Amino acid sequence: MSVAITTYSQTPAPTEFGSLVNSQAQIAPRPEKDPRKLAIIDDRALDRECLARSLVAHGLDMSVDVFSSIDSWRKAFSPRHAGILINIGHGDFHNDTFLHDLQNLIKDFPAVYVVILADNRDLRQVLRAFEVGVQGYISSAIGLTVCVSAISLALAGGAFISAETLDDLPQLMAIAEKRERHRAAMFTQREADVIDALSHGKPNKIIAYELTLRESTVKVHIRNIMKKLNAKNRTEVIFKISDMYQH
Repeated sequence: MSVAITTYSQTPAPTEFGSLVNSQAQIAPRPEKDPRKLAIIDDRALDRECLARSLVAHGLDMSVDVFSSIDSWRKAFSPRHAGILINIGHGDFHNDTFLHDLQNLIKDFPAVYVVILADNRDLRQVLRAFEVGVQGYISSAIGLTVCVSAISLALAGGAFISAETLDDLPQLMAIAEKRERHRAAMFTQREADVIDALSHGKPNKIIAYELTLRESTVKVHIRNIMKKLNAKNRTEVIFKISDMYQH
């Protein structure tokens, strides 16, 4: 099996490696156009090189290109990758810049499957990742052989979540149930529907149309919601609802 590993930094200046034989890198020509390519994105040079070599050594039968950032992947010349593995390490989805870049990447390249590799196993982060549109979420706690299988599954169109991330599922379900009871006790079903629509930034006219209500009735619901939350406007309603369900 001959696999090429190519490195790209912010300024595309590739360093090419041939097949991994006895852990030694050998100079080899760049493979011609190959649809079976994997891109690995990691801002830590040593980590991305080691990850690429380890995956190949454990059975990943693909050509691997490694990049320092999503931006450097975009700037590379005509990359034809079946998927992208983004190793965020200790990072999380509270980084607005990363989240914005990831969302745009998935939107601009819908045919390229994106898989996240992370130390954080919090189920809330996993769910957030899938909401954004990733195809898989791999915990760094799993072994390399399982990681290779997970990547293969995701690139074949399946979805993968590490079993380790499900440890806190019962606790999160209990929290969600408690929040739902709190919400049901505080708001009527119609008010809850209006809150959902407000959270998506919908104007009164659209809310009225979707809920088959008069616009004047929607305004009444919003006033009642504002009164219950002691909010001065609809924007403050959204912030208070969001803050309420963060705790």
